[in-house]
Amino acid sequence: MLDLESVRLFVLAAEFGNLTRAAEAAGTVQPVVSQRLKSLEGALGRRLLERTPRFVRPTEDGVAFLAQAWRLLAAHDEALQFGDAPTARFAIGASDHALGLSLEPLLGKLRAVLPEKTLIEVRLGRSLDMHAGFEAGRLDAVVVRREAGGPEGELLGTDPLGWRAAEDWSPPAGVPLPLAMLEPPCGVRAAAIRHLDQARIPWREAFVAGSCAALAAGARAGFGVAPMGRIASGGIPDSGPALGLPALPDSEIVLLARAGSPAVSAGVRALAAAIRSSLGRGVSSGA
Repeated sequence: MLDLESVRLFVLAAEFGNLTRAAEAAGTVQPVVSQRLKSLEGALGRRLLERTPRFVRPTEDGVAFLAQAWRLLAAHDEALQFGDAPTARFAIGASDHALGLSLEPLLGKLRAVLPEKTLIEVRLGRSLDMHAGFEAGRLDAVVVRREAGGPEGELLGTDPLGWRAAEDWSPPAGVPLPLAMLEPPCGVRAAAIRHLDQARIPWREAFVAGSCAALAAGARAGFGVAPMGRIASGGIPDSGPALGLPALPDSEIVLLARAGSPAVSAGVRALAAAIRSSLGRGVSSGA
């Protein structure tokens, strides 16, 4: 008989590529995860994970077992469902400049900890709207970008702001710098304009987007340079130094969450661990 908790920890380790983050998502500690994974490998007689100081990733046998592990966990969760049981719900809100294009991989990590039939709700928008949804009880957890510090929420890490542009893009000579930005009000937009004005760099609004996905698309299409965080932009390189643009300040990514059902608690842990992993807070992948 396979130990289902060890199977779930294997799925988390494969999804996060990091035993420490997998342990955080599971609500345990890294040595426990390591021991359970060794026991699972012993039970199967197969080496499932390749571990180095830099990463953890499935071996060839691990890739094959991963698909079976997902099916096994889904069957287990299905067996625990009864017709009169309420559907578990986890509602997340995030400011677009906090998560942006990193949302998809974060959701993949959430799936590894939540019951199969959990209803996931995701809202993206302005920080003020996310705060309002959280205070009203419509959202279980919100992730926002904090520019000026403060005590509110759990600090998950810092995300460097930079100037994101198409590869080999350069601004037209002799005209104001074309900017791609989210529509106001937007804290990142305001910070970018403030730093350009302080540096006496003329600019013009060339592309206005309603989401970070549209903003990144506009920047890649060459409409202008976009002030965005690293994870919100999906990892578009910072062109600021090459273009002679002023450095933008790092901003803090914080999580606000409330205690709730077991599904909510599991989702909050996984969400926090996934964002820490994306921000790269100095924990090696194989730790």
